[in-house]
Amino acid sequence: MADKTPDIIYTIVDEAPELASASLLPIVRSFAGAAGIDVAQRNISVAGRILAVFPECLTEEQRISDDLAALGQIVKTPEANVIKLPNISASMPQLTAAIKELQSKGYAVPDYPYEPKTDEEKSIQARYDAVKGSAVNPVLREGNSDRRSAKAVKEYAKANPHRMGEWTADCPTTVASMEGDDFFHNETSATITAAQAGGAKIVHTAADGTETVLKDGLKYLEGEIVDATYLSAKALRAFIKQEIASMEPGVLFSVHLKATMMKVSDPIIFGHFVSVYLEDFIAKHGDKLAELGFNPNQGLGDLEAKIAGNAELEADYKAAMEAQPDMYMVNSDKGITNLHVSSDVIIDASMPAVIRAGGIGWGPDGKAAPAKCCIPDNSYAGVYDETINYFKENGKLDVTSCGAVSNVGLMAQKAEEYGSHPTTFEMKADGTVRIVLDNGDVLHEHTVETGDIWRSATVKQAPIEDWIKLAVRRVKATGLGAFWLDANRAHDAELIKYVEPALKEAGIDIPIMAPREATRWTLEHMTAGKDVVTITGNVLRDYLTDLFPILELGTSAKMLSIVSLMQGGGLFETGAGGTAPKHVQQVLEENHLRWDSLGEFCALGESFDFLAAARDDKKAAVLGAAVGESIQKVLMGGKSPEGRVGQNDNRTSHYWFARYWAEALAAQSDDADLAAHFKPIAEELAGKEETILAELHAGEGSPADLGGYYLLDAAKTAAVMRPSATLNAIIG
Repeated sequence: MADKTPDIIYTIVDEAPELASASLLPIVRSFAGAAGIDVAQRNISVAGRILAVFPECLTEEQRISDDLAALGQIVKTPEANVIKLPNISASMPQLTAAIKELQSKGYAVPDYPYEPKTDEEKSIQARYDAVKGSAVNPVLREGNSDRRSAKAVKEYAKANPHRMGEWTADCPTTVASMEGDDFFHNETSATITAAQAGGAKIVHTAADGTETVLKDGLKYLEGEIVDATYLSAKALRAFIKQEIASMEPGVLFSVHLKATMMKVSDPIIFGHFVSVYLEDFIAKHGDKLAELGFNPNQGLGDLEAKIAGNAELEADYKAAMEAQPDMYMVNSDKGITNLHVSSDVIIDASMPAVIRAGGIGWGPDGKAAPAKCCIPDNSYAGVYDETINYFKENGKLDVTSCGAVSNVGLMAQKAEEYGSHPTTFEMKADGTVRIVLDNGDVLHEHTVETGDIWRSATVKQAPIEDWIKLAVRRVKATGLGAFWLDANRAHDAELIKYVEPALKEAGIDIPIMAPREATRWTLEHMTAGKDVVTITGNVLRDYLTDLFPILELGTSAKMLSIVSLMQGGGLFETGAGGTAPKHVQQVLEENHLRWDSLGEFCALGESFDFLAAARDDKKAAVLGAAVGESIQKVLMGGKSPEGRVGQNDNRTSHYWFARYWAEALAAQSDDADLAAHFKPIAEELAGKEETILAELHAGEGSPADLGGYYLLDAAKTAAVMRPSATLNAIIG
């Protein structure tokens, strides 16, 4: 008999969300256990993913199950009830750092082979490549996304507005994009017919006629939309040079990509920015840099580490940096630039931060300044450009009166660009790339040059139809919404062929607008106080569910994210993790975790509600309703984490959440057993408040030892995150 699927599955992840889980999960398990609900864990962390794919390198005691693969099967069942915390979508620097940490702890995993020569090295690289980047989300997201702010969260944000920077009409901040030869302009798209359904391959034919199969064994279904496109390396480098040359004094130079999710294409694009920015330095010292193993895709941080101690290289590097325009900084105090590590500046968090601040970033002198934001590809750059233009014309957003912007996102079954990793290639030679179907049809064909980045992406018919139905439901519930689709973009034009007849059949008129037009339309309505549903593809889903929440709420970590899995299960995501590394750093330095678990609280409530509906479990319904009451009290009582030692932090917010949750359960009359169980717990949590808070704050101000970064020491982490013996004894 197959093992029973746990009632609720919590994911083991990385960084600040995992630290927070060490404090909150024991509370959740204790409360859920009182209702007979089991809460299990599955490991989808970077370290866990690495260990799972190299069992032959480990001792019997070190081996772990491949939890990501197991979860990938669970989310395809009606029983799935998964609370997914933000995990690292590892860039190469993060992956290599995790490998080194594991090796230092006695795990004999291999080094990453950058230039594999043997079959064994190629196998090792392939297994690591399956770990890095967006390895998790495409596997787990077997449904489309419904992301919005909970009512209590929105009302709290309006009553307690976060700080917004002032916008002026003459602000020099701009968005710069390529004028052609990018993914947007080169895209072709087609919907697979019955005659075309079946196998396919991607073939590169060089100028001398040499044919290379880049990818074989592809399978396309009838109704599936298949795109192909490429970005010209030559045009990209010309664009970068032009933007650097045209910089105005006092404006910071920056690039905004997503090298984590777009793990093949964007690190390469990032590398072009690095190599153009330092073109003269690299030309002068090319041989020595090659000897040192310098790869522009690894960024300036890796370069600085490699040339450390070489006085000539360090002096020339410093001079080269000073000769270029000032750069947007990740951390000006530590000299970490926009080009240090590809995963340090992630567009969906970095661009909203600039916009929220009034069009400014931080320069190398530690002072705020406007920025030129380079977003090379035109597919979505116009969204940020139009947002900036809107605020230049109208001034900053009034958080106290604006409406809520939610999103229905097409993401099921590796939809669109985020599923393109196995079919993205950097061209090794001039020639043509074709998608050839088994029936002989050439579906797509592009003429490419050496260094160009070619990719193909798909979206299946069933997710599209599910997405449209979800959009209709949400617009009917909210009152206002729009599909963000550009009829002049090849892929979007194919999607529109599905959307228009479906809307006609549903008897509802939902406008279809190109992203730039939809951006202004949404901003106009939200500033007028109206709630708006944005209905988008996968990448825009990612971008907008950071952009609007960061403007409205100050953070995207407080959003409620519900994934209605296509087979009937539920996946509840707990917010974004873009700021997680900074939070961990503060814990290590002064034992204060400012990470806010509000998104996790919201997901927990939805998970209980889902369980109640799916199994007619009345105790789960009582737990879920009490979670909602607790969230309101945490917010309205000012018990959320703050930034400084001595203030509320993540652990104290969990105490207040547990106390309010217990009090709500003790006071309810729907389940006498639960009320009786939680009455003494609530009384004890309240009666010992002073002692508990003193114990939670006792270690603050001093460095904390977690025993690792990517692989935490469980005992040390528990000591840091559960420092109150009194609270632990009450919770159990």
